[in-house]
Amino acid sequence: MLTMNYRYRLYPDATQEQQLIEWMEICRGAFNYGLREIKDWCNSRKCAIDRCSLEKEYILPADLKFPGEIDQLNKLPSSKKEFPRLGAVPSQVLQQTIKQLHRAWEYFQARGFGFPRFKKFGQFKSLLFPQFPENPVTNFHLKLPKLGAIRINLHRPIPAGFALKQVRILRKADRWYASINIQCNVKVPTPMPHGHPIGVDIGLEKFLATSDGILVKPPKFFKQLLRQLKLLQRRLNRKQKRSFNYEKQRLKVARLHHKIDNTRKNFHFHQAHKLCDAGDSIFMEDLDYRVSAKGMFGKQMLDAAFGQFRTIVKYICWKRGKFFAEVDARGTSVECPNCGVNVKKDLSIRVHNCEHCGYIKDRDVAAGENIRNRGIKLISTLGHSGMETACAEGLPGIEATQSRQVSQSRKGATRKLKK
Repeated sequence: MLTMNYRYRLYPDATQEQQLIEWMEICRGAFNYGLREIKDWCNSRKCAIDRCSLEKEYILPADLKFPGEIDQLNKLPSSKKEFPRLGAVPSQVLQQTIKQLHRAWEYFQARGFGFPRFKKFGQFKSLLFPQFPENPVTNFHLKLPKLGAIRINLHRPIPAGFALKQVRILRKADRWYASINIQCNVKVPTPMPHGHPIGVDIGLEKFLATSDGILVKPPKFFKQLLRQLKLLQRRLNRKQKRSFNYEKQRLKVARLHHKIDNTRKNFHFHQAHKLCDAGDSIFMEDLDYRVSAKGMFGKQMLDAAFGQFRTIVKYICWKRGKFFAEVDARGTSVECPNCGVNVKKDLSIRVHNCEHCGYIKDRDVAAGENIRNRGIKLISTLGHSGMETACAEGLPGIEATQSRQVSQSRKGATRKLKK
């Protein structure tokens, strides 16, 4: 089963926009009410048996069951009589809000931390429509229950053979989007190693450096608009909260953050497509960038968004039939890609100069070559003492690129398999 998400821009009128905002606030209230029941049940089981707390006490019946997902969903019809506002929201959208709460609760139970939090005003920014009796998407409109037809910019058509499963309405700043989930009953094979291999080293000095010698400077989207963002945030801080002028200024700050996010993501997609154009097997380092984002260069690491870039590269490789793999990142900056000797150097030294074999290369390019070599070793044929590269002459597509390297296996006889 192939599942994909297509995101389109929505243009609701003033009445539809106000209704969507009201629905989000009602769903936020239902989410907080369900979470309050869970927290009260948990707090009532924390008190000691032989004494009461001096501050507060949650007294609930001892035989009261945990407010699980099924129980809260079954209470929704009776809750609509007590709270008539709940009836304004489509029933399935309200049910998905309760399910979202319990997905967060199950995630907390599995990890042991990350207890679900109450949603403040304006923090509930999406609505999920899980089912449709017929296709709600036309060339110019998206039909939603109790809302009618909303103008949509269908900048790319939904592929033939795909069935629409669900639609999520998103609000980002003052803009609206529809994330459409489509499915097709086909099996997509996993791409296998083939063609020209490329090792990609990413960092703050150069956003990426490939084993082919391609260098890309970091764009620094956040830093370029930092002065403008500080000015808008200072003006926001002077406004009275929840006032009309405060809301206008808050939207200006949100629009600027949204612009930075869109520009960064667009840059990541462009670079991912360029990598797939240059090679057939892409290798990157297996690093946890959340750890480095907490250091002294945390702002620069978050601005570059290396984790998002790696996820996008992996998705684009799968979409275009390219092989993607992650390799061990230890020692890629100090190891010589030519002879394998470790050459220690400070971060200020940006040129790799091996004293053992005399190999001179840009530091980041040499790291990319090490990543490529480790990727080739990772996919090398089992049972051979040599190492076969992924750019063998017999593979299809190699004859079209004359400038790429020619594979050469290391010297050594093939080992005989033990019977």
